[in-house]
Amino acid sequence: MEGGGNSKGTGLGGLFGAGGVGYSHADLAGVPRTLGKYEGVSLICFVFPQDTDEFILPTGANKTRGRFELAFFTIGGCCMTGAAFGALNGLRLGLKETQNMAWSKPRNVQILNMVTRQGALWANTLGSLALLYSAFGVIIEKTRGAEDDLNTIAAGTLTGMLYKSTGGVRGIARGGIVGLTLTGLYALYNNWEHMKGSIARQSL
Repeated sequence: MEGGGNSKGTGLGGLFGAGGVGYSHADLAGVPRTLGKYEGVSLICFVFPQDTDEFILPTGANKTRGRFELAFFTIGGCCMTGAAFGALNGLRLGLKETQNMAWSKPRNVQILNMVTRQGALWANTLGSLALLYSAFGVIIEKTRGAEDDLNTIAAGTLTGMLYKSTGGVRGIARGGIVGLTLTGLYALYNNWEHMKGSIARQSL
């Protein structure tokens, strides 16, 4: 069917500009475009500013994942890591405790019980620590309105203090020191390249 200026080509030929009637000047008014390398190419190429990011993000979205998004990965990863470490530790303990027993079904059952018990224990321990750390991190981030290494260190310190709170004042102090040390080392490792670059620039 022959149409007016606003009609568009049909089929693959119309889609790629070969055959059929193309877009009218009214349709293309105000649309930024560049011509292809070859004159026969009639595809419209939208021109984006040169300083745009590589990925298109929704309005207000962060370029990196926030603590709430990473919490699920952190908790799950710690649970699986604890289960694997606990299973290996249970296997070691089971072999050690049953070394005087001959290889038999009772020994295999005892070793298997030790593996599952230690795996569940370590998975629960590391999962609980990851849950506390993630919860403190999200709360501190929302309270301060900023995301930096201070949130990491504060979350780690509070996690250690709360986890060891049943041990009295000494337990709270020890837990806080351990949490502060671990997260402080992590923050130092995370910023090591930046620190090396700053030292190199100062030495010039």
